[in-house]
Amino acid sequence: MRLVNHPVLCNYYVTYRCNAKCSFCDIWEKPSPYIQLADVEQNLRDLKRLGVSVIDFTGGEPLLHRQLPEFLALAHDMGFITTVTTNGMLYPKYAERLRGKIDMLHFSLDSSEKDQHDRGRGVPCFDFVMESIRVARELGERPDILFTVFPENLDQLEAVYRDISRPNGLMLIINPAFEYNAVEAGAQLTEEQLAHVSAFGKRPGVYLNEAFIQLRRDGGNHVAAPVCRAASTTLVISPSNELVLPCYHLGTRSFPIEGRLHDLYHSEPVQTLAALEGRLPQCEGCTINCYMQPSFAVETSKYFWQALPSTLKYNWHKGTWKRMLAR
Repeated sequence: MRLVNHPVLCNYYVTYRCNAKCSFCDIWEKPSPYIQLADVEQNLRDLKRLGVSVIDFTGGEPLLHRQLPEFLALAHDMGFITTVTTNGMLYPKYAERLRGKIDMLHFSLDSSEKDQHDRGRGVPCFDFVMESIRVARELGERPDILFTVFPENLDQLEAVYRDISRPNGLMLIINPAFEYNAVEAGAQLTEEQLAHVSAFGKRPGVYLNEAFIQLRRDGGNHVAAPVCRAASTTLVISPSNELVLPCYHLGTRSFPIEGRLHDLYHSEPVQTLAALEGRLPQCEGCTINCYMQPSFAVETSKYFWQALPSTLKYNWHKGTWKRMLAR
């Protein structure tokens, strides 16, 4: 049964540029403009009309956009829940300007060992993450550690939890790696490894959407009976001010927004393509977390019930649960 019939999340790409070269991502290879303030103002108004409640200002590396604090302030003042994920390299420089504007601030960290983390990210950024944690805590912010888990760094979960997230009072978010298009994330987690991750996710101070584990056990999304609701739950806006469908990673078409996002979303071409969410050939086997998470939240299914405890746990920890319930 469908519970929510409007989009709830906007993945707003401020730029595709990045100052890291992660082995499991190709976005840093793309040329990219930067989003414009006037477009952001208009799009946020339309996103509010469409019922969106969460704005994820993303990239690339979102902190490369010098106006990011202004975008966040606009979204925050309009009542959106805001989220930003960063590799930490620029956070200490802009932390004061970002203070109080991000509801869900994530620092990417995949190992407690500097060399291993930096190797996976393609640049020396481990020390910046450690400094970002220190600065954020001094400013009274409550960031999270976002740990992208692969078979080769699974053994690092314990050390990151014990030595970094727990001593600093941070939530450890476990993000199972996924593949898309021609970008390979390496070997996939085995059943034994999935079981280990699932058990780890039950610890205090750890967030794991258990539905992610079940989806991988089920072989991902299946076009014959799709669980993905990417296009109807999530709006993707590109740095060129285009609406991308059905999602960023598998996007097949972009529509120029031109100051009319609300009407564009409800237009026949967009809705026709949105109706194919989870049913396109490239959707077979998909496990992309950032689109599956909102998909699990809008209709009752086994994934909805498996996702619910961790979602409540995280929003209780972040203090956003009242705002989520009010929408």
